[in-house]
Order: sequence, then C-alpha cells, then structure tokens
Amino acid sequence: MVRIIPMAASSIRPSLSTLRFAGASRPGLSLASFAPPRRLAFLHLGSAMPQSQSFGFKASELLRSDGKTMSVVAAGNAAQASTTASPENVLEWVKQDKRRLLHVVYRVGDLDRTIKFYTECLGMKLLRKRDIPEERYTNAFLGYGPEDSHFVIELTYNYGVDKYDIGTAFGHFGVAVEDVAKTVELVKAKGGKVTREPGPVKGGNTVIAFVEDPDGYKFELLERGPTPEPLCQVMLRVGDLDRSIAFYEKAFGMELLRKRDNPEYKYTIAMLGYGPEDKNAVLELTYNYGVTEYDKGNAYAQIAVGTDDVYKTAEAIKLCGGKITREPGPLPGIHTKITACLDPDGWKSVFVDNVDFLKELE
Repeated sequence: MVRIIPMAASSIRPSLSTLRFAGASRPGLSLASFAPPRRLAFLHLGSAMPQSQSFGFKASELLRSDGKTMSVVAAGNAAQASTTASPENVLEWVKQDKRRLLHVVYRVGDLDRTIKFYTECLGMKLLRKRDIPEERYTNAFLGYGPEDSHFVIELTYNYGVDKYDIGTAFGHFGVAVEDVAKTVELVKAKGGKVTREPGPVKGGNTVIAFVEDPDGYKFELLERGPTPEPLCQVMLRVGDLDRSIAFYEKAFGMELLRKRDNPEYKYTIAMLGYGPEDKNAVLELTYNYGVTEYDKGNAYAQIAVGTDDVYKTAEAIKLCGGKITREPGPLPGIHTKITACLDPDGWKSVFVDNVDFLKELE
C-alpha cells in the first residue's frame, strides 16, 4: 500500500476551508465553483473552453528542484496590481515566486461511493467534508496528508447529478505505492475495475497498473519507495507539447523535469512541476502524434496553485499569451485574492494568494 514519509515542517496549518472553482457545461447543473463556509460569499466561474491563441515564445529554463515545503512571504498580502513592473521583471519574478500545487477539483456522481473507494482501495484519508445545501452541492477533500502541505483531491457532488462526461482530454491521476500488485489485488477484492494489470511501463522498467474509480476516472499506480507526496501526478492531453511546455515554464514558473518521446507508440510526454517527481506532485502533459484537439467533457474542473501575488501572476500569464478568465482581486465577502486562467489548450487553473489561503485555512 501507500507509505508516506513526513514532509518538511510547514508554517501552514491544517485546512478548515478552501477554494472551489468548478463550472458545469451542461444546463441545469449547480455551478458550485466557490464553496467556503456559509458566512462567506459564493463565486461561480464557467467551464474552461479551448482557445486558439498562439503561444510563440521561447521556453525559459528554471532552476527549482529542491523539493522543500514552500514558505510563505509577505508579498502575498499585496492588495493591488503591480502595474509599474516591466515585462522582463514580471517574468523574472515568476521564477522566484513561492508556488505549490494545492488541489485538483473534479465532479462525481455519488460522493460516499467515491470516498469509500479512495479510502479503502487507494489508502487516502477523508480530510473533511462540507455540505452547502443552499447552493445544492457537497465537497469532500481527500489525500495522504493535510491540505497545508500536500496536494489533495477536492470532489464535488452536485445535487441530483449522478453522471458526468469525462471526455477524451483528461488522462489520469498518478498514485505512488510500494507494491502495485498488492494494491491491484485489493482493488479487485473490493470490486474495483482494473484496466491494466501490473507490469513494466512501455519502454521502461517502472512497474505500473491502471484502475478506475466508480465514475471512470483512471488512476495510474506507480511502484515507488516511500514518498512525502503519494498523490503524484495529474495527466492531461495537449495538442502542441512544445507550446504547452513553454507556457507552463514561463507563465507558471514550472520546471521541465523530463521529456520522453515514444515513437513506437506515437506519443510524447513531458513532466513539469515545482520540484522533483519523487517529492512533489507534477503535471504530466501527453501529446499523441497528429492529435491537436480533444473533448474535455464536463467532469474535470481545474488545478489550484498557490502564489505570493495574484496580480503579477495575471500579468505574466497575459504576457505569455494566456487567457485570464477572472481578473485578479479579492473574492466578495472574504477578501481572498485569486485569479483564474486558461492554458493554450483550454485547461483551467486558479491561482490563490498564499497568505490569504492560510487565513482561509484558519
């Protein structure tokens, strides 16, 4: 099963509330995109739609691979846009910003059923659960450690909606386990679906397997030793890998950890993140030869990323040709500063001010 080694000490306390930005592309669904405690305001952001804007810049190389738990600095308290900074200064600032993947958000048709699968088969812990009846949805947060220091899953159940379209663009989540075969046997014993039996990955030696959760989301099980971040990957498909790499390096400040071409199977992957794969969750981008567009469905929502300054973050995204879907600024009622954007393929991300995020967790 999953064995976790402790994270470095963090100044962030365990989460009691967090941010939600999840739209639904079907009429009649509850667009419960921001779900704080009832004393707080609500914000609804629509589903991300692909865009065709060109990202023709040169990728920059980033040096960020210490894998340590990020610290939060006072810059997160910035209350206004950094409008006087030059483009060069903004893009240089991105490299120094304190960023971390916070959580991934998606929709499920039966919350209790999914929680049971994740806790009993994948070894996750239910961190908290929150019902918002006035907005007709419920959230559940699961993972392998507290939200202040771990990448976690945020599930959304919209009242009365029992099925979603995952589409062809979303790939899978990755979970590191010490014994893939044993985990697969547990999944089978619990009635789970195994779509790939344990064995070496194509073109490599790492032992993997694939299983599906009750809603059809795929999980890749990767055989690794103890890690502080067992929930280790989110795989998304893109239509132009070099364009996407350049965008995430320059606009998001991620590091290209590795890139591997598999001509025999006609695909290329790139791993990007804020630290080495064995200690951090990473974004895995996949390009299938000749495929430039995919159907995103309405099930997967977005990834949330921490930042010291949402205003500079939005500037950098715009400078890199990205599309801002919510201008930076405080949320009504709670003053947590956020900005939301689309990448070249229309994948949505939300950036959350680090200091404000800490206050929300209190």
